[in-house]
Amino acid sequence: MTRGRAGKERIPNEVMAEHYFQRASAGLLITEATVVSSQGNGWIDSPGIYTDGMVEGWRIVTRKLEPTGTPIFLQLWHCGRASHSDFHNGELPVSASAVKLNGDQIHTPLGKKDYETPRPLTVDDIKTTVDDYRTAAANAKDAGFSGVEVHSANGYLINQFLDSKTNLRTDQYGGSLENKYRFLGEVMSAVLEIWPSKRVGVRLSPNGVFNDMGSPDFRETFLHTIKQLNELDLGYVHIMDGLAFGFHEQGEPMALAEFRAEYNGIIMGNCGYTQEMAEERLEAGVADLAAFGRPFITNPDLPERLKHDWPLEPAEDMSLWYTPGSEGYTDYQPYQVYR
Repeated sequence: MTRGRAGKERIPNEVMAEHYFQRASAGLLITEATVVSSQGNGWIDSPGIYTDGMVEGWRIVTRKLEPTGTPIFLQLWHCGRASHSDFHNGELPVSASAVKLNGDQIHTPLGKKDYETPRPLTVDDIKTTVDDYRTAAANAKDAGFSGVEVHSANGYLINQFLDSKTNLRTDQYGGSLENKYRFLGEVMSAVLEIWPSKRVGVRLSPNGVFNDMGSPDFRETFLHTIKQLNELDLGYVHIMDGLAFGFHEQGEPMALAEFRAEYNGIIMGNCGYTQEMAEERLEAGVADLAAFGRPFITNPDLPERLKHDWPLEPAEDMSLWYTPGSEGYTDYQPYQVYR
């Protein structure tokens, strides 16, 4: 959902406000991933939440949505090793450990480049990063959001601490399940200083291999993680559904039922759901909410289409999804019923 419309200064704008406004029929809107610090950058023209200008830019979005009554949560993001020194004035990107992302090249401000071996965060760096999340959470409140979602998925920084493939540390942030969870736990504590727990969500990708992730102990890791999150009385936990995902390189994918057995709160499922797949999860009781991503890009009135069984506009042409301007962003039309 990172659409790259915030420009070089990473400040949200009117076209972004229109994009979210068009989709205000959702029960809950979760924004595109939004970086908590300049160190967190790793995507061209993605928005931030770490300067006064960014806060004011996001106010344009929340003010436009306010009359609709639709809650909107800001997703807090740090790319970690999924970045490049071109984003950081020549300084290496950071991660839990010096483990390079093996994969396709990354789009940087200076063109496509190979990924680099990241610099491991020191303990002092980690404390600073936790402070960045705290500040970002406070900025989100100032910007008029209804809550925040901590992005701990898809191979970005927090996921890099959780996953034994990318976390080779031997200090208090590595080794045991408790230690690998510690960074996320400290981020959650910081965010919960700012927001009531029911206004905070967490996104997890236990079955994810995006950004070169996936460890043999993924099941133990994420069952431990969900047990810790169960103690926080959160608004929801947003989980990539293994049965929808279909596979995991390291073994049988984790289904939502495994998390339901350990988690007493609201579970939001997602991962390429059709309406039928989502309703199956809700009816089975393994999920309380279902999230839609790509179908909402090309169908700004997606809830109405699902409710009335109207056909969906397919997501075939992605060539304009990540380009500047309104084309391929706010020019998708709602379904029209012709009589």
